[in-house]
Amino acid sequence: MFELNKKLETEIEINGQIYPLNMAFNNVMDFLEIVGNASLNGLERMHYGLYQLLGTVPELTAEELFKVFNEILTNFIQDGEQEVEVDLGANQMPIKKEKPVQDLKHDAPYIFVSFKQAYGIDLIEEQGKLDWRLFKIYLRELPDDSRLKQIVQIRVQKPPTGKGTAKERERMQKLKRIYALPETDE
Repeated sequence: MFELNKKLETEIEINGQIYPLNMAFNNVMDFLEIVGNASLNGLERMHYGLYQLLGTVPELTAEELFKVFNEILTNFIQDGEQEVEVDLGANQMPIKKEKPVQDLKHDAPYIFVSFKQAYGIDLIEEQGKLDWRLFKIYLRELPDDSRLKQIVQIRVQKPPTGKGTAKERERMQKLKRIYALPETDE
């Protein structure tokens, strides 16, 4: 949980040894790509993911590694939110959820522009610096007039109904096609 009176944790203790975590937003995005990579088996995703965040993979049993991996997911990446669930093999668990309205990878240009517009933050300059947890707060709290929020609004808006709305419905359908997220195999 984010608290103003506490520093963001950037270390994890594993069997009495302290490991620094690279929580830069771009590094965590790479970690999430690894976790979501279906071409890797669960153990590979867990090893590569831990290496991405820790710079090493501690010498532990598979079960102990899973506990560490899950602790990092829960306490550092998700911060108590339900984003990614994994089984003992680090396979992503099926989650019944609504169709996404934004995507970090696909919407990257809109996220970049929105951060610059709303906060004056250049995300390219902030790579390796801006903490993932702060990035998520900024992203979630973008103002309604930011480019990303405008595009998300187009994606979720219901087509107009009633008399005399044919032109508006056609315009909205065109915008929805332009800004649609790519279909996934999920």
